[in-house]
Amino acid sequence: RNFYYITILRDPVSRYLSEWRHVQRGATWKASLHVCDGRSPTTEELPSCYTGDDWSGCSLQEFMDCPYNLANNRQVRMLSDLSLVGCYNLSVMPEEQRNKVLLDSAKENLKRMAFFGLTEFQRKTQYLFEKTFNMNFISPFTQYNSTRASSVEIDEQTQQRIEALNFLDMELYDYAKDLFLQRYQYMRQKEHQEARRKRQEQRKILRAKQAHRREQGENSSSTDYIGNVERW
Repeated sequence: RNFYYITILRDPVSRYLSEWRHVQRGATWKASLHVCDGRSPTTEELPSCYTGDDWSGCSLQEFMDCPYNLANNRQVRMLSDLSLVGCYNLSVMPEEQRNKVLLDSAKENLKRMAFFGLTEFQRKTQYLFEKTFNMNFISPFTQYNSTRASSVEIDEQTQQRIEALNFLDMELYDYAKDLFLQRYQYMRQKEHQEARRKRQEQRKILRAKQAHRREQGENSSSTDYIGNVERW
């Protein structure tokens, strides 16, 4: 069997708001082990943002204020190799160095994936998936712009705060978007070149058939003429 790693990225602000709404309704990640280098993080390394059974009903301000919130830069953390920075132990290296290592690792792993898509480009994502794996979906993807995250109205200050909390994800998404569109354009050009090659081959075959018919017609006319001369 062949196994391929794929993923879907989303605009960091929309993804952050969506996770907040999800948590607000009572969702937790208690079943997530967060195992890194063969061990789970201690409570000191990974404190909880809430004390009860869940964090349901939390406000967006509370969600943003928790310094241990794993929603911050979640896409970079999930795509990077955490063992490079000592997993969840923040004392292993300076914060600036840690952020750079995580971001570089996430970019490299994303680039090496067989395929990745973007939530904001559903049709292009479908096209790339089908061309990459040579298979077609039964139905076309639909671009839903109206989501729970889009229904949340935030002011410019809150927008900037969310972007600051997810600054690594913001940079990763810009990188991913550029790479994604490059791959899309490459596939489109490759498809156009293949279509042009097929048209050229079809024209060659058509010209060869036409030349063959003309040759047969000339031979037939010559044979008929000689036969008539003999009869005359």
